[in-house]
Amino acid sequence: MLADLQALYARDLAAVIRELEAYPDEASLWRVQGDIINPAGNLALHLIGNLSQFIGLELGGVPYERDRPAEFARRDVPRAELISGLEHVATVVHDTLGRLEPLRLDEENARQLPGFPDGMTTGFFLIHLHGHLNWHLGQMNYHRRLTALG
Repeated sequence: MLADLQALYARDLAAVIRELEAYPDEASLWRVQGDIINPAGNLALHLIGNLSQFIGLELGGVPYERDRPAEFARRDVPRAELISGLEHVATVVHDTLGRLEPLRLDEENARQLPGFPDGMTTGFFLIHLHGHLNWHLGQMNYHRRLTALG
């Protein structure tokens, strides 16, 4: 299961990078219009923060200080910096999952979050985090295509 999770996270973080590269210019990464308030740049920052905290720091002991409000407030971060951050977090996720003992998946996760089941396991949380990654990947794809229209 851990090797499967490693493969899925690697595949989908690479897809996020390809999505950022597909934007026609850096300004379009940050374009907001109508009810779309979270452009691709902020979603990328959010994914970096989310995975760095919940997988890197909490499961792997990789030092990270998260500033969640800044993930949604910052603007005009260069595309190269976003991609570098995503590449780094992809390595952190891969390495952390590679070191995780398989029995840990069935253990109760140290962090019990509101809205999650009591006794949530680490395996459940890792699957949730992968779904969260994909949700934002889809938003980025839609944002890119929608903002290209006008």
